[in-house]
Amino acid sequence: MNYTLFRSARGNMAVPAEPAGREAAQAERSFAGLTVLIVEDEILIAMDLEDLLTDHGATCLDPVGSIGKALTTIAGHHVDMAFLDVNLRGELIDPVADRLAAAGTPFLFTTSYGVDALPPAHRHRPMIAKPYGESAIIRAFAEHCPN
Repeated sequence: MNYTLFRSARGNMAVPAEPAGREAAQAERSFAGLTVLIVEDEILIAMDLEDLLTDHGATCLDPVGSIGKALTTIAGHHVDMAFLDVNLRGELIDPVADRLAAAGTPFLFTTSYGVDALPPAHRHRPMIAKPYGESAIIRAFAEHCPN
């Protein structure tokens, strides 16, 4: 069985690549009605993540690939949850994380750089290591979404 590393405030976990049927059904129910922001500079990764989340009932805002666009999107839309790539073509995600935290919006980091790449003020927040599997996203969303 394949496993994916998932890091949260509760510690590191290795999770199976595919969620169990009951768990997947519970996660899907919890995503309905939630609006998600994806901040990712790799368009194919952003599109895959968007497809996965919408397949599980979430509504995704158009993915954004820059700090400026992310801040504009946050200012103009209600966001229930966000997935943040840590490094957007050399721009660090810190201002977006700070804005979401100030608004009380939950978010998860996605990165291939490891924990040391997270903004120092947000190292306690959950992180999913790239490359990630679908189950890591679904479990992280289910664990950290506002429902």
